[in-house]
Amino acid sequence: MSESILYNEIISCKACPRLVNYRESVPEIKEALNGYWKKPVPGFGNPRSKIMIIGLAPSAHGGNRTGRVFTGDKSGDFLFEALYRAGYSNKPFSVNINDGLKVHHAYITAVVKCAPPGNKPTSDEAKTCSKKFLKREIEMINPRVIVVLGSFAYIWTLKIIELLGKKPDKAQKFSHGCKVKADSLTIICSYHPSPQNTFTKKLTMEMLVKILEDAKKEALE
Repeated sequence: MSESILYNEIISCKACPRLVNYRESVPEIKEALNGYWKKPVPGFGNPRSKIMIIGLAPSAHGGNRTGRVFTGDKSGDFLFEALYRAGYSNKPFSVNINDGLKVHHAYITAVVKCAPPGNKPTSDEAKTCSKKFLKREIEMINPRVIVVLGSFAYIWTLKIIELLGKKPDKAQKFSHGCKVKADSLTIICSYHPSPQNTFTKKLTMEMLVKILEDAKKEALE
């Protein structure tokens, strides 16, 4: 499957009316000089990498504004600094789609491609989007390792890999640092880099960098 075909399908999707209405009606902040993307946000990074990083969904004033996943909000600032420290990218920040950032060692995406109200997609929205797009992204990348950011991403990633015929070796409750094997695939869990987690030190920079370094080691084994 062509990466460009999938990209175009993602950014033109209107499958979930609630999400379409929300992403297109979010009030724009004054600092947004180039306006808002207001479309589904595709994955970003190296599609030939053996590592995927999967989050929840774009934020209203982050990915929904910039058009790049985990870009333009505090969660993204934290994640991209960690990626740089772990040797994944050429810059410690992600500002917009024209900033020259290259992520060499991972492909980054989300379960849900549109910004949801209150950062909470419904189960039906997650099911529709993950089966329509996340499943195909995983098929396209064929990763050795998936890093899931948060319990929501963990739950839906497990559902999708089972649809792909990969059976996890055991049921395991989400916790930071836990690993699940599914045939040749390893899933590594991390707390989501949301301000709620990072400001309270539930997730520190060192913790996330270690997860990313472990993922690189797993991908090479």
